[in-house]
Amino acid sequence: MKYVLLTLISAMLLSISWPTYGVPFFIFFALVPLLMMEHGVSKFSNYKRKSWVVFGLSYLCFIIWNVVTTGWLYGAKNPDGSHSILAVLFPVLVNSFLYSLVFQCYHWYKNAQGTYWGLALLVAIWMSFEKFHLGWEFTWPWLNLGNVFSDYPKLIQWYDILGATGGSFWILLINILIFYTVRTWQAGRKRKDLIKNTLIVAAIIVIPMIISVVRYNSFNEKPIGSVNVLMLQPDLDPYAEKYSKDSLVIENDLLDLAEKNSKGKIDYFIAPETALPGRGSISERSFEKSVILNNLKSFLSKHPGSVFATGISSHKFYTSEANLPKEAYQLNPQLWVESFNSAVQVIPNRNVEVYHKGKLVPGVEIFPYMSYLKPLLGDAMLNLGGTVASLGTDKERLAFSNPFNKGKMAPIICYESIYGEFTGEYVKKGANFLGIMTNDSWWGVSEGHRQLLSYARLRAIETRREIARAANSGISAHIDARGEIIEDTFYGDKTALFAKINLYDHMTFYTRAGDLLSRFSIFALGFLLFYFLITRFQEKTRKSRGA
Repeated sequence: MKYVLLTLISAMLLSISWPTYGVPFFIFFALVPLLMMEHGVSKFSNYKRKSWVVFGLSYLCFIIWNVVTTGWLYGAKNPDGSHSILAVLFPVLVNSFLYSLVFQCYHWYKNAQGTYWGLALLVAIWMSFEKFHLGWEFTWPWLNLGNVFSDYPKLIQWYDILGATGGSFWILLINILIFYTVRTWQAGRKRKDLIKNTLIVAAIIVIPMIISVVRYNSFNEKPIGSVNVLMLQPDLDPYAEKYSKDSLVIENDLLDLAEKNSKGKIDYFIAPETALPGRGSISERSFEKSVILNNLKSFLSKHPGSVFATGISSHKFYTSEANLPKEAYQLNPQLWVESFNSAVQVIPNRNVEVYHKGKLVPGVEIFPYMSYLKPLLGDAMLNLGGTVASLGTDKERLAFSNPFNKGKMAPIICYESIYGEFTGEYVKKGANFLGIMTNDSWWGVSEGHRQLLSYARLRAIETRREIARAANSGISAHIDARGEIIEDTFYGDKTALFAKINLYDHMTFYTRAGDLLSRFSIFALGFLLFYFLITRFQEKTRKSRGA
């Protein structure tokens, strides 16, 4: 019962730390009870299968954490209006399993090599896992530890150096030091060591925060200019109106919203993810003939010097198997189509610029590892509300340049805004502000859309770029380069938000270097595994010689 209680305490601390409802300071010791559980089971329990007990209890901890923090996924619906079981079941069960596997590796390594080496491996493998979770096709970095301070930007201004992954390292290090402090006190009851270790922990917590507050208050980077942005929030029901309304009616409503709120000079009109065309998609080979896109150009003719950036659904047709993208699917024996979640920039008398979303939502926009899993699952994912196809992507980021001013917008689409190093690639392409186009309406009124907005604040700090965020039902927002929300909208309103966005061209260390600590951790993990193999080989050699 004691070990179950420790597990539940860790689960509770992890859960109540999380944005946008929690208090993040609990995260500094949230893993300590779990580490105490593992130590107790390994050293003092009478269980015959201790590894299974550790795995089972850690899985209990992580599944509670996942359910509490991301249970809002249940708000996603199937085409028939029922809640999508797969949308919440798969991420919660699999993500919890992966975290438990990480913890289990720590348990095995600690028992083999000792506590200190085991704790070093825990940091290395957790950091490596978070990095892996940012890149594979089942990517789901929502619960990466560094995200936890997204509502407290004043305390994490140093993320422009080490990023949110640096925050993960900071949190892991403090948890391990607190666990070490508790264990040394239990072992020796030496007050001097307790005071010393407590002061070290306090310093590692407080010093980065003090530095951060100083940097926050002294931030004075000079912008190279500014642009006037109008973020459109049409509040289109993604389950009903989006696919039942006529495309031209949807567009006219969007343009009416823009016209009614365009007081004074507007440099950018920004509409949400897949705001157009509603049902269906726009052929990219016929962009210049598209009625939908030409209507945007006609609208802009009444607003000289303005550009219109919006999310759209688009596609390309192929009539030959030669150079056929792997994401293209066959419509008939002579025709294939590749679909995209896209962002376009429309300017009168110019060709339409397009960017294809590069980070896709697993099970919704991409069938992960389709060539391997589709033969096994068949239509199972589709029947549970998922997909049996995949959208196309762009391999590189780009920035939409405005010919009328210095503005260069990063066309970030929804889920992409969770990824720090990935967002930095837009800045490397010249973006001097971030334009996030998103549709967070799929989950209804929940923590989902609030957390996604909160995570965007991390991207502002990491890149030192201001953000114009246009969300279908909200929350649309203007975020400054310090990660502060300057102004935002209410969720569920049909409205527009005006913002004067400052443009910055300085490139932060994090933008240049990316997830540096994650790469060091991968190297450290390799060293620790090599060290384990060497010690095992030496032991076998000594035993063979002794025989």
